[in-house]
Amino acid sequence: MKGVSLIVRPLLRFLGRLLLVLGAAQLVPTAVCIAYSEGTAAFAFVGTALLTVGSGIACVVLGRGGKSSTTELYRREGILIVVAGWVMASAFGALPYILTGTVTNPVDALFESASGFTTTGASILTEIESNGRGILFWRSFTQWLGGMGIIVLFVALLPELGAGARFLYKLEVPGPTAETLHPRVHDTASVLWKLYLLLTAVQTSLLMMAGLDLYDALTHTFSTLSTGGFSPLNASAAGFSPSVHLILIVFMVLAGANFSLYCGLHQRRGWRNLIRDRELRFYLGLLATFSSAIALNLVWSGDYTHVSRAVLDGTFQVVSIVTTTGFATADFDLWPNWSRILLVGLMFVGGCAGSTAGGMKIMRLAIGLKSAAREVKLMFSPSSVVAVFIGDKAVPEPVVRSVVGFIILYFLAFGLGVGLLTAGGVDLETSATASIATLGNIGPGLHAVGPTGNFAGFASFQKLVMVLLMWLGRLEVYAIASLFAMSFWRR
Repeated sequence: MKGVSLIVRPLLRFLGRLLLVLGAAQLVPTAVCIAYSEGTAAFAFVGTALLTVGSGIACVVLGRGGKSSTTELYRREGILIVVAGWVMASAFGALPYILTGTVTNPVDALFESASGFTTTGASILTEIESNGRGILFWRSFTQWLGGMGIIVLFVALLPELGAGARFLYKLEVPGPTAETLHPRVHDTASVLWKLYLLLTAVQTSLLMMAGLDLYDALTHTFSTLSTGGFSPLNASAAGFSPSVHLILIVFMVLAGANFSLYCGLHQRRGWRNLIRDRELRFYLGLLATFSSAIALNLVWSGDYTHVSRAVLDGTFQVVSIVTTTGFATADFDLWPNWSRILLVGLMFVGGCAGSTAGGMKIMRLAIGLKSAAREVKLMFSPSSVVAVFIGDKAVPEPVVRSVVGFIILYFLAFGLGVGLLTAGGVDLETSATASIATLGNIGPGLHAVGPTGNFAGFASFQKLVMVLLMWLGRLEVYAIASLFAMSFWRR
């Protein structure tokens, strides 16, 4: 019991503080409700905030005692805090959907909330514009919070975490490596959030200059920078002008790149490092290549008669899928098979390490492919020592092993998701793309879950499977997978 107490008490203490932050965030949509005369919804958000804050205070009180120092955070506590933090954020984030009457099924509410915080963008809402402005604002706001990461926000707000913050930050920042920009991780988290706020202000201003009102500009900015894809409009981004589409493309590309590169621009060699970064160059080259291929396919197939529109829609969808944003300007499920196949393949890629994008990440794929090529070489000279290089830097063997293990677990999770969804009577095309769309935190897939479809038709147990896939994808598999290892629970 003493060993259990040593884990539970710090867990409760940290989660309590996290709930206090989340409770404060739930008050933000109240202002939107008041502005649009949604009094009932405003009371619902206040009630939700009180429940969340009250639960947070209870957790903090129950977590007192035991380890007195918040810096004594170890690996097990860190993993539990991150996993439980995302689960609790999804659970408490579901309360507004229920209390406002937007959804009545708790599983549906959890699905929508988890989809928001994990920046997946998959939705069970069928008539989006029939819902109140306040709840739709909350829907997009959860993506903005989850984009940079609620744990990173937590680290930024609680500098007293000390050395314990480093492990939380490493678990939260996506990618095979977590670059720290300052010796103190708290400073790194603060810099990232300041940059996130700056980009939010810039994109919102540009969208308003392009003709959107403040509400639409802000909600679509939330969904763009978080690479989430929720929209308060039934047509998503399709109803906007080409100028708005271009703004969304630019900021989706920015959100899918490594944020640490932007943070380093104030340094003397910042721009040089940005230009020389091999992952960024491959990322931009990938976007350009596949955008051109799909645009050509759309024109040659006769689906598009105007080349400019084919280029714009093709580029938009490639950027939206690679960055795992999930916005749509056209129903790509109706595109030629070649374009659809390319887009499905891109669903497995994802953005750069250290970005808000989901997926496997470009750096992991590069390391995995080079590791496979090395094994082929070793078949002919098994006694050779061959390192895996990315650019002119050798990748440490522990990182190579971690990447290979991640790819295996990722495809196992994908296969398990397809199997469980198909077992529930869903056709293979829908189940396969729904599985990768939720695991990769992308949003739309093909067929029933295409750009004009939604996830409302799935059974409750299938929605719970996809919620688990969302968490697996957002936490990049290892954190949740470790909970199933017996050694994790041994002292």
